[in-house]
Amino acid sequence: MRRFIKIVLMSLSILLASCTQSVQEDLLGKSDDRPNIIFIMADDLGYGELGCYGQEKIETPNIDQLRKEGMKFNQFYTAAPVCAPARCMLLTGKHSGHAYVRGNDEWGDRGEVWDYVAMAKDPNLEGQRPMPSAEVTIAEHLKSVGYSTGMVGKWGLGAPLTESIPNKQGFDFFYGYNCQRQAHTYYPLHLYENESRVYLENDTVAPRQKLPIGADPNDPDSYAMFNLDEYASTLMFDKMINYVDTIGSDPFFLYWASPIPHLPLQAPEKWVEHYKEKFGPEEPYTGDRGYFPHQYPRAAYAGMVSYLDENIGKLVAKLKAQGKYENTIILFTSDNGPSYVGGYDLEFFDGAKPFKSERGRTKGQLNEGGIRVPLIVTWPSKIAAGSSTDHQSGFWDVLATLSQIAGLVVEEETDGISFLPTLLNQDQKNHEYLYWEFPESGGQRALRMGDWKLLNKDMKKGNLTWQLFNLKDDPSEQNDVAIKYPEIIEKGVDIWEANHVPSHLPRWQYAALGEEGEDN
Repeated sequence: MRRFIKIVLMSLSILLASCTQSVQEDLLGKSDDRPNIIFIMADDLGYGELGCYGQEKIETPNIDQLRKEGMKFNQFYTAAPVCAPARCMLLTGKHSGHAYVRGNDEWGDRGEVWDYVAMAKDPNLEGQRPMPSAEVTIAEHLKSVGYSTGMVGKWGLGAPLTESIPNKQGFDFFYGYNCQRQAHTYYPLHLYENESRVYLENDTVAPRQKLPIGADPNDPDSYAMFNLDEYASTLMFDKMINYVDTIGSDPFFLYWASPIPHLPLQAPEKWVEHYKEKFGPEEPYTGDRGYFPHQYPRAAYAGMVSYLDENIGKLVAKLKAQGKYENTIILFTSDNGPSYVGGYDLEFFDGAKPFKSERGRTKGQLNEGGIRVPLIVTWPSKIAAGSSTDHQSGFWDVLATLSQIAGLVVEEETDGISFLPTLLNQDQKNHEYLYWEFPESGGQRALRMGDWKLLNKDMKKGNLTWQLFNLKDDPSEQNDVAIKYPEIIEKGVDIWEANHVPSHLPRWQYAALGEEGEDN
């Protein structure tokens, strides 16, 4: 039944495309030469970890060049502060009050899902809780109007033997991690190419192992087991370049969901050496805070980011060599704010800058450091080089935007508003509010209304008290002024209640709101 509903929805989308072509033509001019679309999403990359967003230690010249050639968004948000829900909401265009996936759910009732060896033997233990097959993704919308669709990287939205895998959610081609737990090593035993496992020449080294007892943390040989033969990010990049090489003349949509720089700290040696020389001596990380150890943790983290940047430069060079760059729109962002564990030095890199780079305010939190993310968009001859915008938007707007670019306006089926007018320096419809709820990390919810930010934490402990911050005057959310503006709190409560639809799963419900709920 769900599959039938999806087919009906896609048929309606095709009809809608012909009815709304004039909207695209009004913005872009009449042309049958629809652009290629590349959406690049880093993993756990903080708002302040790119040179063009103020980073002073990590080198990102290729991403910075995209910024010089395109538009920088100053007030762009992820839909959730952790992996799976952010990806669901990106692909389906729904905010967290309406989305199916609202938190990370490893679907533990299947068995030993955290057992790396068991997962290697049994694909039934891989992957996260799946989306229903009736969910319609960006890829399906674009595919319905003639786009070839490819994905490389980390999926995290459904186990291999379910209906919720990339090839059954609109992607013609997929190569990468199906399961985000498997992505806790960059030297996995296998990846997936479409629906089949591709076994790699790597030893079995389960994630979260520490430095062996008695090993010398200052001896490079102590870390040999954590640097194996086939590096997943390199394999995925090579497959992506081959996809771009062989796609032909059809317009394409490429979703590059890079696992970098999500921990563990595993970077190509040349980049580690580069930053060892730049940063100098540092204290080894032995694996005591989860994820693999590394002798040079700061150098490794910076090296991962620079390696991603290097590959973005190679992708752009490939597009230019093929004559495709001029007709390609590239969007670069991150799925949430920076981490705070596993050897990553949050204070050293100041990864959430200009927001508070401290635990409890970054990844996993609805503070600005957890949900404000970079967005850079380039489109030669369409977007003004070196431009920037304070337009407030988020992941749920991407589906509406890309659909409008392709001549398919579907924003009434989502929570999104297309920001294509902003890209083209035309009149832009603005959100009255941006909405979040996050049932993990104690239970949280938030709203952005203009300069105002409403925030409520510890809902699982029964706390339903809203805090209020003026982000224009107080971007670090230090001064709660809720007592001074009860009318703004009242308005926010009405908006939140009008948007919140209780989740189908008790783990994503709130007992404090009278829902069934359960402890996370």
